[in-house]
Amino acid sequence: MPRILLLSDNHSHLETKLNPYLEKVDEIWNAGDIGSMEVVNWMESFGKPLRGVYGNIDYGELRVKFPEDNIFTIEDVKVWMTHIGGYPGRYSSRVRSMFKEIQPLLFICGHSHMVKLEQDKKYGHWVFNPGAAGNHGFHQVKTAISFEINGNNIKNVEVINLGPRGS
Repeated sequence: MPRILLLSDNHSHLETKLNPYLEKVDEIWNAGDIGSMEVVNWMESFGKPLRGVYGNIDYGELRVKFPEDNIFTIEDVKVWMTHIGGYPGRYSSRVRSMFKEIQPLLFICGHSHMVKLEQDKKYGHWVFNPGAAGNHGFHQVKTAISFEINGNNIKNVEVINLGPRGS
């Protein structure tokens, strides 16, 4: 039963308040706008598998290292991670056009800097957006999400409050 730490929108910020979480999880996932290879190196320094996608501010090495869409299965959960995706009733047209083909059980995106944990009844999947772990943007509080996957169940979901932006 892997435990996942989900981040997004670091914008080159190393959030050391996440270190205890990074030490305890089995995998680290980042939904884009990482901002720098320094952040990637920090996440990889914990020795856990790192999955991610590039965001709209990520260029160069980050676009070489990470795809725009990361589609994979962990346990019995098909995951689709992309940076700009939206949420139920407000998906981007690119994402909406791909749901029938991909059919994820868990759809993950970033970009909005707002935490979302919502079930989409129309498409039958969960939508997770971890908010923003960085200091750049309009969000007031830095956040991340931790959760476990057991078979086809997503459980023990926790929104991690990392304190005010800029702290």
